[in-house]
Amino acid sequence: MRKLRRIIYKTNPSFAFVVDGETEVWYLQMLKRNERNLRVSIKPEIPNKKSVEEQYNLVCDLSGKEFTKIFWIIDLDTVIKEDNQAPKGKKSQLKTFEEYRTDLITNYPNVVVIVNNPCIEFWFLLHFEKTSKYYDTCSSAETQLKKHLKNYEKTQKFFTKQNDDIYLKLKTKLKAAIDNSLALGNFDYENPKKAMCEMDLLFKSDELKKLFE
Repeated sequence: MRKLRRIIYKTNPSFAFVVDGETEVWYLQMLKRNERNLRVSIKPEIPNKKSVEEQYNLVCDLSGKEFTKIFWIIDLDTVIKEDNQAPKGKKSQLKTFEEYRTDLITNYPNVVVIVNNPCIEFWFLLHFEKTSKYYDTCSSAETQLKKHLKNYEKTQKFFTKQNDDIYLKLKTKLKAAIDNSLALGNFDYENPKKAMCEMDLLFKSDELKKLFE
């Protein structure tokens, strides 16, 4: 009798993303749409409530599911805004975020926390400029970005336009953006007013780095 050969099926990695805005969702969807060799399932998630606590809880919940990795992409300007609006005497939102981040890094090996300061638009800007200038609001970073992407707007139409989407607009400058992101170093809780972009943690991840070297 002929011996049956055992067939081993390889499953592709799957990434979940916790984000607080649609711009991140559209960007990730366009990354997946355009990189045909990207053998990774990408599932962006926006919490019903966008507080830091709600995002953290969703990250923890997803970490126990079938995903290879969970990426929490957080805009630090949102955390700082919550901190400034908190009633006097209430625990600092920055301190709370630092505790969440430390917990995830220490106890959740499949979770990666990505901090952008002030927001995802700063990552887009790094495709055009090597800069460490701190923008205290997302709108100020967006104003600078429009010097390079003159028609930039936070709409699904702009981000996902066929053959001219946000990822395609930036793709030729992606390596420069990754290098510029790396040059800024890691998030420093003691220095929240530091320009920061950790998107390189996504593109340098074990599952993706060969594709973007």
